[in-house]
Amino acid sequence: MQQETIKDYSQDSRIFKLRAILALTLVTLAFAVLLGRVYFLQVVEHDRYAAISDRNRVQLQPVPPRRGLIYDRNGILLADNQPTFSVTLLREEIANIDDTIDALSELIEISERDVERFKQRLQQRRRPYESVPLRFRLTEEEIAKISVNYHDLPGVQVEADLIRYYPHGASVVHALGYVGRINEQDLQSLDPVKYAGTNYVGKLGIERFYEPILHGEVGSRKVETNARGRVLRVLEQNDPTPGADIQLSLDLRLQEFTEKTLEGKRASVVALDPQTGGILALVSTPTYDPNQFVMGISTADYRALQEDIDIPLFNRAVRGGYKAGSTLKPIFGLAAIDSGTVRPDYTIWDPGYYQITPGGRKYRDWRRGGHGRVNLPIAIAQSVNTWYYDVGHRMGNEPMARYLRKFGFGQVTALDTPEAIVGVLPTAEWKRATLNEPWYPGDSVNMSIGQGYLVVTPIQLAIAAKVLANRGEWRQPRLLKGVLDRTEEGERLSLPEDIVNSRPVPENVEVNDPRYWDPIIKGMVDVVHGPTGTARRVGQGMQYQMASKTGTAQVVALPDDGRYKPEELSERNRDHALFIAFAPVDDPQIALAVVVENGGGGSSVAAPIARQIMDAWLLDEYGEEEELGDGES
Repeated sequence: MQQETIKDYSQDSRIFKLRAILALTLVTLAFAVLLGRVYFLQVVEHDRYAAISDRNRVQLQPVPPRRGLIYDRNGILLADNQPTFSVTLLREEIANIDDTIDALSELIEISERDVERFKQRLQQRRRPYESVPLRFRLTEEEIAKISVNYHDLPGVQVEADLIRYYPHGASVVHALGYVGRINEQDLQSLDPVKYAGTNYVGKLGIERFYEPILHGEVGSRKVETNARGRVLRVLEQNDPTPGADIQLSLDLRLQEFTEKTLEGKRASVVALDPQTGGILALVSTPTYDPNQFVMGISTADYRALQEDIDIPLFNRAVRGGYKAGSTLKPIFGLAAIDSGTVRPDYTIWDPGYYQITPGGRKYRDWRRGGHGRVNLPIAIAQSVNTWYYDVGHRMGNEPMARYLRKFGFGQVTALDTPEAIVGVLPTAEWKRATLNEPWYPGDSVNMSIGQGYLVVTPIQLAIAAKVLANRGEWRQPRLLKGVLDRTEEGERLSLPEDIVNSRPVPENVEVNDPRYWDPIIKGMVDVVHGPTGTARRVGQGMQYQMASKTGTAQVVALPDDGRYKPEELSERNRDHALFIAFAPVDDPQIALAVVVENGGGGSSVAAPIARQIMDAWLLDEYGEEEELGDGES
């Protein structure tokens, strides 16, 4: 018989109570832990997680400043800022960059070049949550297509920006330079804080030299964004300080007239105001449109500019190195009499050649029969090489080099031409160090007519003409007229002393007797106004008095008979034509230098160009000019 067990309800009750107590304890502990965690997160770590949360929805974005504008001396706008719309990508909000670009390509046109540049910019990005532009200059239709598809394009935005625009294009590029996209090389030298949010920086010319003034100070704004990174509202804003507007001494009307006068030539002209040192025109032809470079020039267009045989990218006015030819004869004449080498009334008999030693090499004059009895004014007016051969041999290298430096050669004296070269001012020490050769008497003879090792630039020639116009008084050459300060009382110009004084001005050319300037200036006046001056035909009908000097610089050596035969040379091996001048003589208002590559004679090619520019500036004659006749070489 099986024994039945009677159920113990009291035991079951105790077990249930124990289990209930255990469960309650576990639940209470879990709740306590959870409550403690909530307290830890909400109270103890509140500041930390609040900051993390804010970073997810609140961003501090840089606000780039407006770049300063550039005006000519008459207030004509030379460099402007124009609004443009760009499509940008925010890397932190995009899962796959390539997929996003492909999606955008179905809406708007995106080239391979756009993608290549975007990826370069993405690598150069300077801080998190900084958008990177993919394509610029969107049309209204393209903006609309992107806007209606925002929900499918996280991290994609259309942003407004101001870009540089040069309304006069190629006419002023060699003076102004241009701005371009900040590249990897720029990032190594630019302050990342000061240039936060800025995509452009001055690359050449005025834009580069006055970058600290034109750029301005970056601002900032705190914005609230949604989960896709798009701005919902601006919480705080610290406005940027716009760059300062500047005014140049450049005269756009004269600049464009000069460029038109040089059309079809490889040439340069630099014109200055002798009274202030301001640069009135700085022209180099051929030229190019700087607007191509602002947003980034295409490879094909850049290659075309690089491969152009006339080198439009080359700024001949400040970087072109040329033999000076006879343009330096007034300076060498002053050096000869002021150094005591010869008296002011020193004369020679010119048979058409000069010999250092009897029976030695003949250094020929341009006129084969010679000029007869020649003094200093005649030597300048008729460009008599033989007189200079003689005094150059007597002086030797040191006085010639010393006086050339007083007039600004062998150095950069213009304040704001950052690409300018110093040229070559040869000395005995220079030749020994460069060529490991001594200085020979023949070197001095060649140097006395602006040939040999001497290399000058058009801007140096123009500056020397300015110093001659002022009879030795220096005024610093510069393009900047002043920084514009606009107040309720009106506009005023100021000069940033730290920049203006950054390049020392050479001392005035002091001579032992002020009367030494007289034969120099008389000879220069007779070049155009004298009956036998080399450019006398240019002076016909002139309503003012001009002091000038012609020059013809050899590109290839003359044959043994000393005759220059241009018809036997290719066009690019023919002589360069040069001319320096200032006017009016008694009250100089303009000084200039003209260099025409492979143009031939200075009197027949460069001098008529200078006459047209002088007439335009002094007589306000900017119309079509009739051809002027040829003169002697």
